Amino acid sequence: MITQHEPLVEQRVEAWLTQVVLGLNLCPFAHKPWRDGQVSIRVSAARSEDEALADLQAEITRLDDTGAQDLDTVLLVLPYLWPDFLDYNDFLDVAEEALEHLERADTYQLASFHPHYQFGGTAPDDAENLTNRAPYPILHVLRAASVAEAIARHPDTLDIPEHNIARVEGLSKAEVQRLFPWLS
Repeated sequence: MITQHEPLVEQRVEAWLTQVVLGLNLCPFAHKPWRDGQVSIRVSAARSEDEALADLQAEITRLDDTGAQDLDTVLLVLPYLWPDFLDYNDFLDVAEEALEHLERADTYQLASFHPHYQFGGTAPDDAENLTNRAPYPILHVLRAASVAEAIARHPDTLDIPEHNIARVEGLSKAEVQRLFPWLS
């Protein structure tokens, strides 16, 4: 069931992607597929874990059926589920198990984003959590081959997390409010 809110959800995710992920250069690998139109933002109407898993499987099938030159990665946005980060985090294990069950764990990788994302060992308000905060829960389905290729081209992937933490720690309070309005 599609709702009238879904175009707004897609617009918010696209704004986050262009202003935060690309704008702050949090993922140096994202610029090329975005520029080349190889990124799909798929807003799910799922309201249960089973529906979310069905949507994940459908997106994996779509990636299987489409060449990377046309579709390299999918952001599966889950706006109606898991407002609590810990519940979403539990679902990530289920999603990874689904990749294994589909025999696609070597083909695809999942990255995760959530409005209240919190890395282990951090406090909720630690700036480094901003690197994985998005306006909605999102499963980012990446082609493992594309990730490996991007890593091979990047001079030092080990510096990316440190760069990202420094970048978000350097944001002013006004910049954080502008870039992450759902946190206010």
